[in-house]
Amino acid sequence: MGWVEAIQKSIDYIEENLVDNSLSIEKIAKVTNSSVYHFQRTFFLLTNMTVSDYIRKRRLTLAAEELLTSNHKIIDLSYKYGYETPEAFTKAFRKQHGVTPTDARKQKGHLQSYNRLVIQIHVKGAEPMQYKIVEKDAFQVVGVKRTYNCKTGENTFGIPQFWDDVHKDGTNDLLIKLGNGQIPDILGVCTVEEHQKDEGLMDYWIAVTYNGEVPDGLLSYTVPASKWVIFEVHGPMPHAMQDAWKKIYSEWFPSNTYRPTGTAELEVYTDDDPTAPDCYSEIWIPIK
Repeated sequence: MGWVEAIQKSIDYIEENLVDNSLSIEKIAKVTNSSVYHFQRTFFLLTNMTVSDYIRKRRLTLAAEELLTSNHKIIDLSYKYGYETPEAFTKAFRKQHGVTPTDARKQKGHLQSYNRLVIQIHVKGAEPMQYKIVEKDAFQVVGVKRTYNCKTGENTFGIPQFWDDVHKDGTNDLLIKLGNGQIPDILGVCTVEEHQKDEGLMDYWIAVTYNGEVPDGLLSYTVPASKWVIFEVHGPMPHAMQDAWKKIYSEWFPSNTYRPTGTAELEVYTDDDPTAPDCYSEIWIPIK
């Protein structure tokens, strides 16, 4: 099953079980035969929202429709759509629609509707992706890391903050001095340990390639030997990098026979001005 087909299958499953309060990301990921981490990450790259956000928005859309077309009590609708109390339902409803359930039933104000997603692949021949495939032995990186919850989308805002922090506290400068030049740039390394996969967790490293004793205050990680597909990324950060990840999963993988191995993935940042329109960076993905 390809990534796009798997995500569409997950959406179909979500839609069939929106009023099932036992619906969980773990169950949805199982439908796609992937770990929670890889399912959640791919879903976000293809849809620009987390699975939890999609479920919440769709449930509140259906709840609003029922308010207008039925006589069901608000308390009953709150339980039906997964809220433990009417107060929690009202708070979430107001946040999405801008009005309370009571006012919505009285047709006061406008409602915000989120339609069922349909994943489509668009062929964009005018925008070719520059890439190469290389094989590389295992190598060591040293740096700092933080753990993020992909179920909540914590990684999407946490990682940019992480980069800000290492620039402010001098860690970035320290790492640049340490790098041995095997990959002559600073790296963002995405790793998922076996025990993290079904929890939707990932580790993100800011690191450099380095051999030898690990300096105090830093950690080390061995990136396994792999066949890599290396994509060129052109443009200012962070948008160019984010857009490239989305294109890789929505355009490149669906049209190629390669699949990610699930081991460490790299973002390679050069010393170009990150705000420059011609800033150059790379994405490395291990493939099989």
